[in-house]
Amino acid sequence: MLIRRETDADADADAIRAVHSAAFARTDGAGVPVEATLVDALRADEGWLPAYSLVATDSDGQVVGHVVATRGRVAGEPVALGLGPLGVLPDWQRRGVGHALMHAVLGAADARDEPLVVLLGHPDYYPRFGFRPAVELGVTPPQPWGPQYFQARPLTAWRESIRGEFRYAGPFDDL
Repeated sequence: MLIRRETDADADADAIRAVHSAAFARTDGAGVPVEATLVDALRADEGWLPAYSLVATDSDGQVVGHVVATRGRVAGEPVALGLGPLGVLPDWQRRGVGHALMHAVLGAADARDEPLVVLLGHPDYYPRFGFRPAVELGVTPPQPWGPQYFQARPLTAWRESIRGEFRYAGPFDDL
C-alpha cells in the first residue's frame, strides 16, 4: 500500500467517489452516501486544500482509501482543519489502511504548521490518534452536532488562544 496526494486522474476517474460510495453504503442499498458527494462539493469549495486530500493505493495503483481535511475556522479564524470523510473500500477495511491515512494526514497537517484538526467521530475510536473532546480545548461544535462526537487533536502549532465555535468548510452546512 502507498499513501500519496490525490491527483486529477483519481478525481476524474471517480476512484475517490467509488471508495466513499462503497465504504459508506447503506445495507439496504438505497441512495448514494452523502460522503461520496461531499468530497466533490468540498473539492469545489474555497476551503479545499489539495495537500490534505490523500489516497491509499494497492500494488497495482488502484485507489483503495481516501481521506481529506479542509479549512475550518475557530471563532472566525482559519486556524483549524476539518477532517473527513475518511473511507476505505470494504475489502481493505481492518487491514491498516484507515490508520495509515489518518497518520499521514495528521503528519502532513503538523508539518505544515496547522494548529488543530477536528472531526466528528466515535469517541471510543479516535482517541488512539490523539483526539479528545474538542470542548476540553475550548472549541465548541457547530450546530446541530453535539459535543460527544466532536473531537479535536492539537498539533505542534496549537495555541491556548484558539477557542470558540468551530465552522467546517461550506459544504458541511448542507448535510
